This record gives sequence, C-alpha cells and structure tokens, in this order.
Amino acid sequence: MELMVAITLVAAIATGMLMAMRGGLLSLNKIQTRLEENRHALGIQRILTTQLNGVIPVRTNCSGQNSPFAFRGNASALQMVSTFSISEGTRGAPHIVEYQVAPDEGGTVKLMVYERLYAGPASVTGFCGEAIAIQGSPQFLMAAGRLAYCRFSYRQIDPDTQFRGPNWVSAWGFPDMPTGVRIEMAPAAPDPTRLPVLAVTATLRVNRSIEDLPYVDQMQ
Repeated sequence: MELMVAITLVAAIATGMLMAMRGGLLSLNKIQTRLEENRHALGIQRILTTQLNGVIPVRTNCSGQNSPFAFRGNASALQMVSTFSISEGTRGAPHIVEYQVAPDEGGTVKLMVYERLYAGPASVTGFCGEAIAIQGSPQFLMAAGRLAYCRFSYRQIDPDTQFRGPNWVSAWGFPDMPTGVRIEMAPAAPDPTRLPVLAVTATLRVNRSIEDLPYVDQMQ
C-alpha cells in the first residue's frame, strides 16, 4: 500500500513538472515569435528609410540634356533609383526601386517593393511615359500586408512660401527632386500585443536645384 502511494506521488510530481516545462517552453516560443515579428517590422522600416535616403538624382534622357530626373510617384506608386538595395545593401550597385500599393486579402492593401539593377540611362526609359507603369521584377518584397490604407506623399518647398513651412503633395511630376517622402500606413486589424506598422518619413538628401551647384572645374 505504501509503495502504491509513493509511486502515485512520484507520478503526480513528474506530471506536474512536465506540465510546467511544457508551459514554459510554449511561453518561450511565443516570446521568440513575437520578438521576430518586432524585428521584422523594424527591419522593414529601416529598409524603406535607407532606400529613400539613398535616392540618386539620375537623368532619364527622355528629352535630351534637360530630361527630368528618374523620380516620380503618386499616392499609390513610387519609382526611383537608390544606392541601397535589399540584396546588396549599401555596398552594391544602384538599383531601380519601385513601391506599389496592391490589393490584399479581405479588401485590404499591401505594400510591395520591387528592385532591379540600374544599368545607366537606358535602363530608366520606363520613366519617360506620362503614366506610372510599375514594371516589377522577380526580386520583390512584401513590406507590409493587410493594411487599412497605404499612401505616399512628397515634400515640396515653394520658394515663395518656404518660410511658412513645406507642402506635402500626393503626386510628384516636377522637374526637380522632392526634399522628403512620407509613407503613411495602418493595419486593418490593430493588435495591441504586436508592434504596429509604423509610418515612414525620410529626407531626400539632394539639393533642390541641382543645376545651381558649381563644380570645381567650372569655378577655375
């Protein structure tokens, strides 16, 4: 009888320990998954910011010497040339980067990022048309999905009103470059336990009037 009681107590203790270990491992797995999701969200924000900060003011050669820069966008699409790429980082060759807001499940939207190698003015002939045509590429990234909305806006400085603050416009087709780009987005189903999708506001570090910059050989 005493032996049966002892075996029962040992079995109960072992069962309790195994259940506690199982609960701890499940909690650890959930924490690890949540941390990976947070790292992914922060990594996407860093990629978008770095790509926008690395914009290059290259010419399209659509209209000869006075061709516009290879940068244009509207509220749902953006095309540019950047020194940062997802595959090569900042040490690789420049890439043509395209952002597109595409439909997603359940009436939501998603932000897609396409990039392909920039190989000189001939590779940006697609920028010459009036409409923005996203060409896409085999190498793409879904930056964010199941969003309630996602839209782009562009920071424009009017010389007549620049001391009263900049203006944000929903489309960019001007001959010069914007001074900043803002990507606003929000999840369709917010979850307070997860890191929310963050808006991105990046400064384009190019001169507003690039032609006004004198080169050393021009000053001699």
